[in-house]
Amino acid sequence: MGAAGARFKPVVALVALLALTASLAATAGAGGRERLDIKVFARVPEPGQPEPIAIGPDRRIYVGTNQLLHGDRDAPSKVLAYSRRGRIVRTYVIKGQPLDSEHGIQGLAFDGRGRLYALDRSDDPRVLVINTKTGRQRTYARFRDVPPCPPLGTGRDCSATVSDRAAEPDYAAFGPGGALYVSDIEQALVWRVPRGGGRPSVWLTDSRFESPFGPNGLQFRAGGRRLLLAVTGTRPDGAEAGAGAIFQIPLVGRRGRAGEPRAIWTSRPFDGPDGFAIARSGRIYLALAGASQIALLSADGKEIDRAPATPAENQQQEIPVDSPGSVAFFGRRALVTNHSALAGNPDSWAILDVWAGERGLPLNKPVVRPRR
Repeated sequence: MGAAGARFKPVVALVALLALTASLAATAGAGGRERLDIKVFARVPEPGQPEPIAIGPDRRIYVGTNQLLHGDRDAPSKVLAYSRRGRIVRTYVIKGQPLDSEHGIQGLAFDGRGRLYALDRSDDPRVLVINTKTGRQRTYARFRDVPPCPPLGTGRDCSATVSDRAAEPDYAAFGPGGALYVSDIEQALVWRVPRGGGRPSVWLTDSRFESPFGPNGLQFRAGGRRLLLAVTGTRPDGAEAGAGAIFQIPLVGRRGRAGEPRAIWTSRPFDGPDGFAIARSGRIYLALAGASQIALLSADGKEIDRAPATPAENQQQEIPVDSPGSVAFFGRRALVTNHSALAGNPDSWAILDVWAGERGLPLNKPVVRPRR
């Protein structure tokens, strides 16, 4: 080797060392946490069954209670505000819920003015706007039961379902132009609420979304022209019975109509994909409510890892993962609600801290002026 080659060799070694350091940094954070390492951030009190989670501009963590089948079903739902250290600093009691029927908060989102939008699944399914400073609440939109679509064609104000089901808003995300997109877990569709609120329109419905638990978590990719939608269970006929999926839906044209949904990932049977959050890298951190795991997917939908890896490993956790519901980035951590939807175990009601080692994709938070 000549003199130039001898001088070049240490440079190559240094580059290799830097690459290895970067790789290790991607999976380990402060204190040597490995990616998908799980800790307990905070516990959640009655009325229990925490599901939606959102991070406010005040850096507080907001969690809604969803008394679907468990918890204090006679009490109104609440939104709990936690400090960054996991202490409850404020409680918002939801007003106007019909308490003689099932009720709960299933989705949360913030706008650019710091207002909190809460999806209330009750006999009066609606979007509430909550002023987190004053506690004032008012209705932003109400959802309705639409009929099944006719056999020939999808129609425009219908659901691509066999049976007629009531509206049940589940997750919400602001899209380009300030419209609010809301998944409807019962009616196999996605609603579009116009900027400022008012009457929602059926933005997309698809027969593949029909199941006892259909459209669930949703979030826009970078640029706001592609919506990812988690479907907890696709229509239970054929080889993929019991499997869920993540669909990517393009926004087409200037008005952003729904393009053809394409499945980028299909779950194992009864995994029960629920809420998720997208990292700046494009990777997807997904709650699997059926499998009681957190899945990590690549930007193009390839499964990278799951945690806990086995049920035995899960039982070694301080609080085992138990039907996780929603995911929100808080710095380099993914906070996950543990809502125990199947077992209804109060000891499981918690916010879990899952190490991601990367930051979340900024959410679209338009400046919205709700109509009066």
